[in-house]
Amino acid sequence: MSRVETAKPPVPGRQDRPASRAGTAARGFLMGAVSRFWLVIVLIAAWEVATRIIQESYFPPPSEIVVTMYELWFSGPASQLFLTQDALDDFGHSLYNLFGGWILACVAGVAIGVALGLSRKLADYIEPMIHFGRAVPPPTLISFYIAAFQLGTPMQVATIVSGVIWPVLLNTIDGVRTVEQLHLDSAEVFGVRGARRLFWVVIPGAAPKIVAGLRISLGLALILMILSELIGSTVGIGSLLIGAQRSFELTEMWAGIVILGVLGYLLNAVFVAVEKRALRWHLSARGVT
Repeated sequence: MSRVETAKPPVPGRQDRPASRAGTAARGFLMGAVSRFWLVIVLIAAWEVATRIIQESYFPPPSEIVVTMYELWFSGPASQLFLTQDALDDFGHSLYNLFGGWILACVAGVAIGVALGLSRKLADYIEPMIHFGRAVPPPTLISFYIAAFQLGTPMQVATIVSGVIWPVLLNTIDGVRTVEQLHLDSAEVFGVRGARRLFWVVIPGAAPKIVAGLRISLGLALILMILSELIGSTVGIGSLLIGAQRSFELTEMWAGIVILGVLGYLLNAVFVAVEKRALRWHLSARGVT
């Protein structure tokens, strides 16, 4: 005798509700954030306790640093997204130099790197000069850039470009040279040559190493941005740091240091997110999610 299954009536209060699902998602996000950043929270708490005990003016507690950051940069009107005029001036100038120098270096590094990666004869002439140039520390060239461009944005962008281009250039050369020969042979068989071979086979095959060079160069660009603003600049985060140091405004100095750390973390997080999306095919092939 067969058993007839009857549908059970829904139990009141057990239905999935959008509000409850949203709350669960929010709690899951919060727990995930805590699980990732618990060490940061512990270190900040230890920093707060230690500085309160030591009472040393050179090491203000994080709570005072946060208050100073708010007063300096984040207490503006809502029409300016709560950014003060100092924030717009400092961040705008610094980010303009950062991205301007980084983009110029990336474009030049990729273009030159592709050319050298494809031509061994050209590389034999150029590579010795490349290794000589990358061995020169960018700070030693600041005096030359001041003489060539005078103080201002051109000098700062040139400083960033001179230090940022090398990881992009070298990674691009290596990436182009290590494109799988099977891909090149397949392109030749199907008649894919010239510009189509370059953009459909060579650059996609070298993309993982090119992107790695771009990521390294972005961190270097942040460092050189500050370095270039420490000399003769009246605006920017670097100018704020050196001004606060000279006037013994130590809390403002630490506020600048902290905001640089936050900026570096955000830039890296955004870059990683874009990298995962752009190189999804490569990460899937490696089994990386």
